[in-house]
Amino acid sequence: MKWIFFLFFFLFALSLHAALQEEAVSLNTPTGTIYGRLILPDDKASFSVVALLIAGSGPTDMDGNTTMGNIKNNSLKYLAEGLAENGIPSLRFDKRGVASSAAAGLQESELRFEHYIADAKGWIDFLSADKRFTGVVVIGHSEGALIGLMACRNNPKVKGYVSLAGAGRPADEIIEAQVAAQMTPEAVQKQVADINASLKEGREVTDVPIYLQTLFRPSVQPYLISWYRYDPQKLIASLEIPKLIVQGQTDIQVSVQDAQRLKHADSRAELLLIDGMNHVLKVCNSMNPQEQMKVYADPSLPLAEGLVDALSRFIRKLP
Repeated sequence: MKWIFFLFFFLFALSLHAALQEEAVSLNTPTGTIYGRLILPDDKASFSVVALLIAGSGPTDMDGNTTMGNIKNNSLKYLAEGLAENGIPSLRFDKRGVASSAAAGLQESELRFEHYIADAKGWIDFLSADKRFTGVVVIGHSEGALIGLMACRNNPKVKGYVSLAGAGRPADEIIEAQVAAQMTPEAVQKQVADINASLKEGREVTDVPIYLQTLFRPSVQPYLISWYRYDPQKLIASLEIPKLIVQGQTDIQVSVQDAQRLKHADSRAELLLIDGMNHVLKVCNSMNPQEQMKVYADPSLPLAEGLVDALSRFIRKLP
């Protein structure tokens, strides 16, 4: 009986492997090569729209893991696999400067938000040239949602857009809200607001206090200036394609109010709130940061129930 069990397990493992074919892919940019993984369902007849997954801020790799603190949750990897199991191909990639794409990174003082937008557009062009696919749906997670919004603008190759835990406010407003939430003295909050006001006007600030250097160090100010230009509410309202806004109700990084702001900006967009889902797309019923971090660093946990099914339904409806 034991050999029958092992035979069954072996065949089951083979069937899973067959259902999740992966291709290594690369994108050449003016500053280096960016690498990704294209995951394909086994049923080639099901190929139509392909999903482009865009990771969030910081040193986040294609699987949704961050090298900062070596936090691993595999959220985007599981999302890609879940979509493939539902017959939907997808491409996810290491951002420039991260993991396999480290060599394409720029000095911090040279990096601009537009580099990430250009990379996303490059991947859209890459997928559009693949005759196996009829179109692209962009799924941006966290900061990737804003990158995706810009990559979708006036782009007929894109059939749909998904904001997955995407902010509903410009980045400067988010930073100021986060500073205030840390019980920062009002005088310091005003300094942060004043610096942001200057950066929003395109002017770098030379007299940053020592205690704000981490946030506003000279080398990062050009990036902040480029990032602050974009308002997700205005951008989502300008898109003339189907849109889905997905937000977890226990996300401590992006709030339900952010998703509602996006929905208010564009009533045509679908809004889905998932009970118990946090920022890394997994279930955490506590808003306590320590409890959240346990989930952020646990790759054994599956994605929140209903997420993959909702995305699959949205994608299948696209023209």
